[in-house]
Amino acid sequence: MQSGITMISQENQKPNKTFAGPKANLGKSQTGQKEKSQFVKYGDLHLAIFPDVYDPHEDSFMLAKAAKELSFGSVLDLGCGSGILGLSALQNKKVTKVTFADISESAIENAKQNFEKNEKIIVVASGSSKTSLNKRVLFVKSNLFQKLENEKFDTIIFNPPYLPTTNEEQLGGNINRAFDGGKDGRQTIAKFLLKFPLFLSEKGILLFLDSSLSDSIKTEKKLASIGFKFDILSTKSFFFEKLRVLKVYRKSIH
Repeated sequence: MQSGITMISQENQKPNKTFAGPKANLGKSQTGQKEKSQFVKYGDLHLAIFPDVYDPHEDSFMLAKAAKELSFGSVLDLGCGSGILGLSALQNKKVTKVTFADISESAIENAKQNFEKNEKIIVVASGSSKTSLNKRVLFVKSNLFQKLENEKFDTIIFNPPYLPTTNEEQLGGNINRAFDGGKDGRQTIAKFLLKFPLFLSEKGILLFLDSSLSDSIKTEKKLASIGFKFDILSTKSFFFEKLRVLKVYRKSIH
């Protein structure tokens, strides 16, 4: 575990499935019924993680670092989970608004609670007043971009479900959505790559968590085919996979 990250478990775990994929291994505590919340400290943020919401791990922390450093303007934290990425973005003074979106009602409530829990810290980091800060956040229950029609964002942050998953490997309840990428790991990624350009401002950036488990080459080719380039901001290798944080932008602008 990297410096500045503390995980305090308050759970009674009942694991009932085993996966080969690293994301599942990192979130292994959630393969069963997690009866109590877990608490995570990341930098200055103190996060409660609801039982059916993905516990932030290395993939989340890599992306949170990029979100804090590079986010600007109107930000979308898509598939927000606990809210760690959007809350990190809010600490950047160049950010004017953050929309937290997730298909899970529980995740939306979790992100709201963590925003309230960390409000004072974000006020100090962003230089905002409490009143101003509350006007700069929005929480939306949405399946990808479904409830975000006609919106444009300067920064989109997305850590997709990328674990190749058969029907037999699916988890029960909402938590499955955080891991299940379909048989090839690309089920949600393919839908996202098709839609995100419509919601990204002309000079906007996408901060994207890429895993070799879901075929990085396919992602690179798709981005190129729709007029986008990318920079690799950070990488992390595990026994089963390689993680990368990509900064994606239009070829015509950068």
